[in-house]
Amino acid sequence: MKGKRVALLTLFAAALAAVAIEPAAAQSADSTTERLIWDLNNQLMYIAVPITVLVEAILFYTVWKFRKNESPLPTKENRRLEITWTVATAIILLFVGVASYQVLAEPYVTATGADAGVDTVTEDEEEIVDVQVTAVKYNWQFEYPEQDVTSANTLVLPANRPVRLNITSTDWLHAFHVPSMGLKSDAFPGQSNYILTKPTQTGEHQLYCAEYCGVGHSQMLGTVEVRSQSEYQSWLDEQSDDGGADAEAGADGNETSALSP
Repeated sequence: MKGKRVALLTLFAAALAAVAIEPAAAQSADSTTERLIWDLNNQLMYIAVPITVLVEAILFYTVWKFRKNESPLPTKENRRLEITWTVATAIILLFVGVASYQVLAEPYVTATGADAGVDTVTEDEEEIVDVQVTAVKYNWQFEYPEQDVTSANTLVLPANRPVRLNITSTDWLHAFHVPSMGLKSDAFPGQSNYILTKPTQTGEHQLYCAEYCGVGHSQMLGTVEVRSQSEYQSWLDEQSDDGGADAEAGADGNETSALSP
């Protein structure tokens, strides 16, 4: 009976811990990519926390029960127990593998090429916003080819529309990283890496270079501004007039400043 009570208390504590996870982990996602990543993280914690509590409870119980045992005996073979934990481990690993595959197969998490997300967007009946992201030591340049607009170090995106970023570099290795939106991709010279996402809330986010790239690495920062559709369109109209040229001039000035001692 005592062992059963300990097992029940352990399961109860694990259940409480699992319930307590959700308020702590739940937060409003700023993009579909971030939401998918957090959903997977929560699912894995629902498995990890009860297992951790159970293992630690068994450990403490065993240490306490046998603390005065000065003549421990070898563990007897128990095939039923071995089969049970082998099957349980296989089920847990299967769950983790399936859950992870479902998220990693999402175009909003793992884009596979220039046509990434075409089927997804077709279902949503929304037009993709394409942006060419170019890393140039030590700045970021953003080109909107359909609107013939270019900006430097400030990426402006519309809320609630799918966005496809074509990320590359002109010199050496960099990495495009916006942690608060769950976005990250390497920028290789002569190679395109794609990110497909959909911003879900307006706001401002910090852009970093996540790969050490030289003396100006710490200054290779940018801003991602998510605006409403009307504000985004107004910004495009302003940039179409004279903003693109000013942005390129600003990028050249920033590059000179980053390289100067």
